[in-house]
This record gives sequence, C-alpha cells and structure tokens, in this order.
Amino acid sequence: MRIISFFFGTVLLLISCNNKGENTNSYASLKNSKNFDVVEEVIESSENITDNKEVTIERKLIKTGDISFETDDLLETRNHIEQAVKKYNGYISADNEYKSSQNITSNLTVRIPSENFDPFLNEISSKVERFDNKNISVNDVTEQFLDVQARLKVKKELEQRYSEILKKASSVKEILEVERELTNVRSEIESMEGRLKYLQNQVSFSTLTIRFYKEEVSKAYSKTFGRRIADAFTNGINNVKWFFIGLVNIWPFILLIVLLIVFIRKRIKRKE
Repeated sequence: MRIISFFFGTVLLLISCNNKGENTNSYASLKNSKNFDVVEEVIESSENITDNKEVTIERKLIKTGDISFETDDLLETRNHIEQAVKKYNGYISADNEYKSSQNITSNLTVRIPSENFDPFLNEISSKVERFDNKNISVNDVTEQFLDVQARLKVKKELEQRYSEILKKASSVKEILEVERELTNVRSEIESMEGRLKYLQNQVSFSTLTIRFYKEEVSKAYSKTFGRRIADAFTNGINNVKWFFIGLVNIWPFILLIVLLIVFIRKRIKRKE
C-alpha cells in the first residue's frame, strides 16, 4: 500500500513540475527577462541558418559623378545629352538654367542605370573638347546593406514570435503590452525597409550632375575705344535734339514765364 501511495505521489509531483515549465513560456516570464530570451533565440536561429549555407556576397556600389564644361551651342549640347539619357534608359531628375552677364549655364542631374553609367559618360564626353571639372566617385555600401538586411530579418522573426505570444495571452494587460511591443517592432521594420529601398535605388541608378555653359561677352565691353567715342558723339546730338523737342512741348509755359518777367520789370520801373 505504501509503495502504491509513493508511486502516485511521484506522478503528481512530475505533473506539477511540467505545468510550471509550461508557464515559463508565458508573456509574464518574457517580460521579466525583458524579452532577451526571445531575441537571443531568434538571432541564434538566424546565425545557424546562415552558417549552414554558402553566402555569395554581391558588392553594393553607389557611383556618382560631377562634370563641367564649356560649349558653343547650348541647344545642341542639351539635345545630345537628352538623346543619350533616353538611349541608356535613364531620366533627368533636375533641370536648372540661369544667365549672368558673362555666360548662360545649364545644370542637369541625370539618373542612369549603374551598368550604363560608363557608356553614358563616354558618349557625353565624346562631344566635349575639355572638361573644367570631372569627378567620379564610388561608395561601397555592401557592409551597410548586409547589416540592415540582417537586422531586418531578426526583427521580422521577432515580430512573428510576438504574434504567437499574442495569441496565447491570457489577460487584457498582457494583450496590451504585447501589442505595444509589436507596434514598436513593426515601426522599426518599416524604417529598415525604407532604408533598404533607398540604398537599392542608389545602387541601381547612378547619379551624374552635368554643368555646361556658353560664354556671353557683353556688347558694352566688346566695343573699341574709337567706337565708344563715336557713339558718345551721336548720343550727344540726340540729346540736343530731345532737349529742343522738350522745349517745344512746353512752349506755353515758357511764353507765360516771359510775359510774367516783362510785367514785373515794368512795374518796377513805374515805381522808380
């Protein structure tokens, strides 16, 4: 009888221990551990998957350029650039033009597929005699790209784990707390996805800023000294003509002033 009682007591004890073990997976236990167990488990599983596969790293390069040159024909140069942009499947993202006393300048910002950047630049350069400025730079963002990808993967797995915990939440308090954590994780996921899209866009499309201008010599400074003297003499004659024309236009006022002066002088003589 004692043996049977001891056997049932042992079974009840094991069942009790098992129930306690199940409770450690509740949200309360995760909250007390600040969710570190969840994060570490997700990271560990991600690292194991990565270790079991051969990873081929594709370099992520952002290429940008800036060129400046003088041209004799602004319209012809613009047409040549626009044809090249269309040929290499690019687009113009910014177009500015301004004029000063010395030149007319056009600024174009061109986005071109990265694989077509060098052919596009060579075609533009074929019509340029001399560059005032030419800078081409390449920025390797491979490490940054992979880092964001890895963190995004962890966050998505963490989001899935929180979703599973939410289904098992047993009280309103736990539901609200899990939903708050889910909102934070999803906000971070959206931010990382936006960063990845931006980096991918910069990698896929290279940026080239093209500045071309035409010198404009002012007519006022292009005249010779003799020509300036001749123009000044002509301007003087024209000014005299306009002076007499102006006097003719105001002759009634001039006549009135003359009569007034004569009248005043006669009055003065009578008094004397």
